[in-house]
Amino acid sequence: MPLPASLSPILLGLLRIVTGLLFLQHGTAKLLGFPAVEMFAGGVSGLMLVAGLLELVGGALIVLGLLTRPVALVLSGEMAVAYVLAHAPQGFMPLLNGGELAALYAFVFLYVAAAGPGRFALDDRLGSRAVPA
Repeated sequence: MPLPASLSPILLGLLRIVTGLLFLQHGTAKLLGFPAVEMFAGGVSGLMLVAGLLELVGGALIVLGLLTRPVALVLSGEMAVAYVLAHAPQGFMPLLNGGELAALYAFVFLYVAAAGPGRFALDDRLGSRAVPA
């Protein structure tokens, strides 16, 4: 039995919030050392620093549903670039090159950029007209 279509905006909002919270952790790990990840223990610089900033600020904006469409588009691009630069050179298959999460984030953020924030978004509450639906 399929779910009623009336649940779509609610589920999209929940997808956005949960994805944003999970994504935000990557930024806090890189920039704030929490949660502690051995790979980032010595600090980050260069592209990793830029990625950490995008993940921290972008993740928070996604959770809040603020400027959702443009932020989601930027984050989708970040994850596509991360896949191409960090994972694809290690092999073709995402399962083997460690790029599953980057690929999934890229497509979830691309979907959110196209579909909008769903429910529970500040974009709706503030009547944001900056980005048309």
